[in-house]
Amino acid sequence: MHRRDWMMGAGALLATAIPGLSRAAGNRFDAAMAPFAADGFNGVALAGRGGKILWQKPYGVAEARRQVALASRFETGSVSKWIAAITVMALVDAGTVALDTPIIAYLPDYRADSGGRVTLRHLMSHCSGVPNDIDAARKADPQVKLMELDQMEAVRRYASGDLAFAPGTRWDYSHSNWILTKAVAERASGRTYGELVQQFLTEPLGLKDSGLFRGESSATPGMAVAYATLSPPQRKLNGIPDYMAMAGGYYASAGDLFRLMAGVLDGDVLTPASRRTLMQVQMPDQHYALGGRTRVEPIAGQMRETAWEDGSNGGFRLVARRVLADGHTVIVMNNSSFDYMKMGQVADALMAAAYLV
Repeated sequence: MHRRDWMMGAGALLATAIPGLSRAAGNRFDAAMAPFAADGFNGVALAGRGGKILWQKPYGVAEARRQVALASRFETGSVSKWIAAITVMALVDAGTVALDTPIIAYLPDYRADSGGRVTLRHLMSHCSGVPNDIDAARKADPQVKLMELDQMEAVRRYASGDLAFAPGTRWDYSHSNWILTKAVAERASGRTYGELVQQFLTEPLGLKDSGLFRGESSATPGMAVAYATLSPPQRKLNGIPDYMAMAGGYYASAGDLFRLMAGVLDGDVLTPASRRTLMQVQMPDQHYALGGRTRVEPIAGQMRETAWEDGSNGGFRLVARRVLADGHTVIVMNNSSFDYMKMGQVADALMAAAYLV
């Protein structure tokens, strides 16, 4: 079946009418997206400023003959780590945890040698030295991707290896860090991670199309489905068990992610001190802060400090950028394995257009 036939009825691109947005401004965003749409981009693109969405548009299909909609939900991949870091910083604000307290204080049954040296700050900036045993296990046995475990059992299996280096001395992107971070957050608060996300993000920000999934996200109502290719349609799913929710188990619509970024970076979700800590680069060679990156990049003719969030899982791709000084924001979500370099180019084109509106 040809992609054209499979997508019958989904060829028309649907736009949101943004009050006050001129036709010329809307056309500017459309023009910025045109070459990428012609190249097969499939998903949702959004541009905003401050707390206002300036433009957003869905492209293509969510599944079979179901069109992508503005409310379609997408896995956020590693942007889940940034969501997790925000949640932990809310616990810091509440006095429940401290970033620089060794995690043995919260997990007394964890191995004392590592637990007495590793902190939440180390874990959330990927400089803990905890080896990435979960990725090795998932590669060795595909069934691990869908196997549910108690959080502490997952810690014992996949986040208890000998430290690969002294905490704070090197950077290593280890998903096992987030298995431990989730265990600490849940043990210290007495609540599940899902309850914490609901308390600190979903309810105060009024998010309607966001949350956590477990297993394969295609079972979640309203989700786009991940594809390796659309011609012919070939799914590309990658299950995330609950114990890895902080590493990759968050989903959102583009609009909800925009509201979340505005609420966290410009609103009162966190105290000003915790917001600064969240965005402060810990590992300069990687531009890595807590759960995500803060980069200074040339944007619209000037060097601008930007929240720089990227994620992928299976066929999902996500790029989100927000200029910290003025709130210019672009969010690009894709469910068809669109080339990652091109995802960045989409974001660049939309951001350039936003500064001309």
